[in-house]
Amino acid sequence: MKFLDITRRKLHMTVRGGWSYLLLIPWFVPMVSYLLIGEKYVTDGVVFVTGTLFVWFLSTVAFVTHDWVADAIARRFPGLGQTFVRAGLTAIAFIALSGVFLLFDTWLFIRFHLFGSHLTYDNVISVYGFDLIAIFLLVGIYETAYSLGQWQQHQVNKERLKRENLQGQLQGLKSQVNPHFLFNSLNSLSSLIADEPERAEQFVEEMARVYRYMLQANRVSPDQDDELTTLELELLFMDSYFHLLKTRYGAGIYLDTNVPEPLRQHRLPPLTLQLLVENAVKHNVILPTRPLQIEIFATGEGNLVVRNNLQRKATRPGDSTRVGLANIQAKYQLIHTREPVIETGPDYFTVILPLLSR
Repeated sequence: MKFLDITRRKLHMTVRGGWSYLLLIPWFVPMVSYLLIGEKYVTDGVVFVTGTLFVWFLSTVAFVTHDWVADAIARRFPGLGQTFVRAGLTAIAFIALSGVFLLFDTWLFIRFHLFGSHLTYDNVISVYGFDLIAIFLLVGIYETAYSLGQWQQHQVNKERLKRENLQGQLQGLKSQVNPHFLFNSLNSLSSLIADEPERAEQFVEEMARVYRYMLQANRVSPDQDDELTTLELELLFMDSYFHLLKTRYGAGIYLDTNVPEPLRQHRLPPLTLQLLVENAVKHNVILPTRPLQIEIFATGEGNLVVRNNLQRKATRPGDSTRVGLANIQAKYQLIHTREPVIETGPDYFTVILPLLSR
């Protein structure tokens, strides 16, 4: 990965230098040629062609040197937070380098009167003044291209790392949730087989539906559409899932669902409702004399509310891992939409889930 990042950075610098060259040289070379040669540059065709080629060669050598120095400074100060340091050092280096190259160029033209030039040292200041304009333009082009490229790469890396981390977190959380549920279901089934075989048979059917849905929801796919399911399917799954809970807890747990038909085709991450119900079961007392009441209903804004009455179990510090809630938040972050709102009141624990329309 590091090798790829270095290669990508070098390629970006090469592209940046190429664009800077194309934007600067076509107008810089003729202007400097005129300042160095004089009127003969625009009146004599041979001088125009040969003078342009000669100055183009000198300018290209200077540009390559400037580009190498700019890359060295960028490698030393690569961060977006180092923009002013990088730009300042690049400007200082360019001014110094341009002064050296300009002194050499003007010495050639004055000493040998190249192309019939009548340049004198008194005119060098005006040439250098024009050169300074080109320097600041070049620094601006370099820094704009570099900062934009760095910002884009930063965003790409940020999204890539965020998605990879969340995918790993999500798979890890799933591996924690499913075995816990399986063991509880098997315990409930074992207690039914001997005493109530008919209920045990129905329990097995509902359990099969639950695990069939879980296996489908947990499959890994690069297609974002596979990360979502309809609320209708989630509610059907909840019917089977709650049947298992009802078998285990009896009169100690109740579920009330009230979702209008139009909203049932909206979408949300799969297993979201199961994780919230499991969270309620895990952290609250469930007794026939103190039943756990769970409600699933829609709001006028098109959100889904999952709410349960609070009757917390006595737990030791560190027992609450918030696995279910972390799983849900990870899912919503993966699909880049509004995250759930979690409200803990004195009487109810409430989670408001955004629903996505087709």
